[in-house]
Amino acid sequence: MKNLVIAGIALTLILIVGTYVIYENFGADLEGNYINLITLIGAVAIIAISVGVSLKYINQMKNDTATGELADEEWDGIGEYKNDLPVGWALSLLVLIIWQVWYWLVGYPTGQFSQIGQYNEEVLVYNDEFESKWADISNDDLVSMGESLFLVQCAPCHSETADGMNGKSANLTKRLEKDAVAHVIIKGSAGIGNSNGQLSYTMGMMPDRNGIVNMSNGKAINDADIDTVSKFVANGFDKSDKVGSKKFANYCSSCHGADGKGMSGMSPNLVEFDQTIVDAVLNNGKKGHMGTMPSFKGRLTQTQYNATTAYLNSIKE
Repeated sequence: MKNLVIAGIALTLILIVGTYVIYENFGADLEGNYINLITLIGAVAIIAISVGVSLKYINQMKNDTATGELADEEWDGIGEYKNDLPVGWALSLLVLIIWQVWYWLVGYPTGQFSQIGQYNEEVLVYNDEFESKWADISNDDLVSMGESLFLVQCAPCHSETADGMNGKSANLTKRLEKDAVAHVIIKGSAGIGNSNGQLSYTMGMMPDRNGIVNMSNGKAINDADIDTVSKFVANGFDKSDKVGSKKFANYCSSCHGADGKGMSGMSPNLVEFDQTIVDAVLNNGKKGHMGTMPSFKGRLTQTQYNATTAYLNSIKE
C-alpha cells in the first residue's frame, strides 16, 4: 500500500504540473483574471480528490470487510448492509451544495464578466459595423453575398445547386413545389411566421382548406381542386393551363392577386421569394411537408437576409 500511495502522490503532482504548464503555454492569464484562476484551482482539486478517493477505496477493497445489519431485500442472494452514508461522501455533498450557492450568488452572477457575454457583445458590435459597411450595397454584391451565405448555411440541406437533393429538402430553384403548395392549402400557414404563427402581411395568416372557398359558389376547396391549383402554382402560373388558371382565380386571387404576386405585399408573393417570406422563415423556421427547418434568428443580420432573398431570386429555373 505504501508504494501505491507514493505512486498516487507522484501522479497527482505530475497532473497538477502538467495542467499548469498547459495553462501557461496556451496563454491563459491567471493574474487579474479570477475566472481562469478558479478554473485552474478546480482542475487541481479534481485531480487531487480523484487520486485521493481512488487510493482510499483501493485500500478498502484490499483490506476491509463489509459489516453491519443486512437489509431484508436481496437479489439472487446478494444483499445490502444498512450502513450510514460515509462521512466523506456526506461532507463532499455538503461542500458542493455550499459551493453551488456561492457560485450562483457571488462567484459568477449574471452581472459580472463572462467570456460568453463578452463574445455576444463583440458580435453585436461587429454586426453593427457590418450593417453600416453594406448599407448601400449593390444588387450584384447582394447576390454574391447571398451565394456565399447559401453555400455555408443552406447547401448542407438544400444542396449546392439548391435543387433539394432529389426531394430530401425543398427545391429552391423554384418559388414553390406542388407538394409544398398542397401542404399549405390543406394546413394553412400557421407556424410559418412570427411567434403568433402569423406572417407579417396585411391579410394575416392563411386559413386551412376549410376556410378556402370558391368565390363563384362559396364551397370549400376539394381534393381535386387542391391538386389542380398546386400544379398551376408550382408550374409558374403557366397561362396555357386554363383549368388551373380558373381554379386559382376562384380560390386564391382574392388574397394573392390574379398574377399571384401578393397585391403589393398584402399577402405572400407566390411567383418570387419576397423579403417578408424569407425573413419570416429564417427568423422562425418552417415546418413543412418534408420536415422542420431550424430558425436562423440571431445568426444572420438583415443585410444577410436581404442577400439570401436576392440570391434565391437569381437562381430560378
